[in-house]
Amino acid sequence: MGDRGTSNHSEVTDFILVGFRVRPELHLLLFLLFLLVYAMILLGNVGMMAIIMTDPRLNTPMYFFLGNLSFIDLFYSSVIAPKAMVNFWSQSKSISFAGCVTQLFLFALFIVTEGFLLAAMAYDRFIAICNPLLYSVQMSARLCAQLVAGSYFCGCISSVVVTSMTFTLSFCASRAIDHFYCDYRPLQRISCSDLYIHKKVSFFLCSIIILPTIIVIIVSYMYIVSTVLKIRSTEGRKKAFSTCSSHLGVVSVLYGAIIFMYFIPDGYPELSKVASLCYTLVTPMLIL
Repeated sequence: MGDRGTSNHSEVTDFILVGFRVRPELHLLLFLLFLLVYAMILLGNVGMMAIIMTDPRLNTPMYFFLGNLSFIDLFYSSVIAPKAMVNFWSQSKSISFAGCVTQLFLFALFIVTEGFLLAAMAYDRFIAICNPLLYSVQMSARLCAQLVAGSYFCGCISSVVVTSMTFTLSFCASRAIDHFYCDYRPLQRISCSDLYIHKKVSFFLCSIIILPTIIVIIVSYMYIVSTVLKIRSTEGRKKAFSTCSSHLGVVSVLYGAIIFMYFIPDGYPELSKVASLCYTLVTPMLIL
């Protein structure tokens, strides 16, 4: 049986991305929606990075993190959206084996990096609002660079583990991935391998990525809210909260969708696609 699984795995040269199960006449509407949102992501995030890099007044830790977040949002949406748009018009809806590996690797890299970067941004806001006199000392250029580099390192390690673990599975049940991009859960559904160890490792990996970052974010905002409520002027409170609003929006949508995707039992593929849209197309717009 093991030889058969290995043989079938080695014969897989491509997959089929099923995408959204909607009537054919709705494909044009979905294509236009994807195109509009992706164009906004491209223009907004490229513009954001250009402004941050060219304006000396924005040479601050907050904008350093924001520039990196724009870069991540731009690239991980670019890993997903163009192929999804092509598949609205394609009859085969196929993606090569190598293309699927690359898509999963890059998506996992950028989405995990974003999670750690959002935690770093929450810490930055905590220092700026709760310890403003020490802000320039505590949030040094060296620390900011280390936090960003650490985020990418964690993303890279996680991506290597997830991708290598996923593509050691045998895909002899089907080539049709019930999703609009290559993700490890839909790939697990079409595998004929024993998934017990894979699911345990996946759950553990998600836990050690999501829990520490969300704890940092929650604790940081508890201190921020406590400090802001002590500000007597309404204008001062509004100004303090305004620096956190877009970050809070991204955190809420991203973590809500990810928890639904990877912690809820995998029994709702269509809802999973909708949740995936939240962090592939919605969150890259919220930071703008």
